[in-house]
Amino acid sequence: MSENTAARLHDIRFFYDPISPYAYLAFERLPEALMGHSVRVRYQPVLFAALLQAHGQLGPAEIAGKRDWTYRQASWLAHHHGVPLELPASHPFNPLPLLRLGLACTVPEAPGETSRYVAEQLFHHVWRGGQDAAEPARLDGLKTRLMEHMTLRGREWLAPDSEEVKQRLRSNTETALELGVFGVPALLVDGRLFWGHDALPMLRACLDGDRWFQSDEWAAAAALPKGISRKR
Repeated sequence: MSENTAARLHDIRFFYDPISPYAYLAFERLPEALMGHSVRVRYQPVLFAALLQAHGQLGPAEIAGKRDWTYRQASWLAHHHGVPLELPASHPFNPLPLLRLGLACTVPEAPGETSRYVAEQLFHHVWRGGQDAAEPARLDGLKTRLMEHMTLRGREWLAPDSEEVKQRLRSNTETALELGVFGVPALLVDGRLFWGHDALPMLRACLDGDRWFQSDEWAAAAALPKGISRKR
C-alpha cells in the first residue's frame, strides 16, 4: 500500500438493515478492514425486504435449508472472528420500527444517514442478548436511549412514525436500488459495489490499490454474455 493510497480520503456508503446477521458482522469488522486508510463512512439504513422484492428474490430466512445454514454460518463466523453474537428469540421479524428509529436520529445535513453509534444500537438490539427484537418494551427502551443521545448532542429528534422519517427510508431504499444494491450489507466506494460480509477482504484490497482493480477484470464480469434464463 502506497502512502498516496493510504492518505486519500475514501467516501464509503454502507447500506444496511439490522435484520441481517451478515450486515451486523460486517459492521463490527469494518473498522479493522479500513484500518490505516482515511475514510468517511456513511451508514444508510434500507429495507432489505424491498430490495428482495424489487429483484424478485426470497430472503435467506424464507428458504428452509438456507435459513438453517444462515444462522449456523453467522454463528460460526462470529465465533471465528471473535464477534459477540446471540441469535434473537425469533427471526425474521419486522425491522421497520428499528429502521425508522435510526432515521429519526439523523441530522438535517445528512437526513438519510445514521451515526455509527446509532447503527450500533440498532444492531446490538437484535444480535446481542438473544431477546425478541420486536418486543414493544425493548423498542421503547431503545427509543429512550436514542432520544437521550440526541438530546445530549443538542440534536432534534423526529417522530419515528412521521411521514418525514418514512420518506427517508423509502428514499434510501430507492437510491440503493438505483445504485445496483441487491442485498445487505452493501458498500459503495469509488463507484464499485461490494456485497456481503465476506467482501471485506476484497474491499480492503481495493483500498490498498491492488492492481487487479486497475485491470479489465472488474468490467469483464458485467460484460459476460448470459446463456439461459429460467422462467419465473
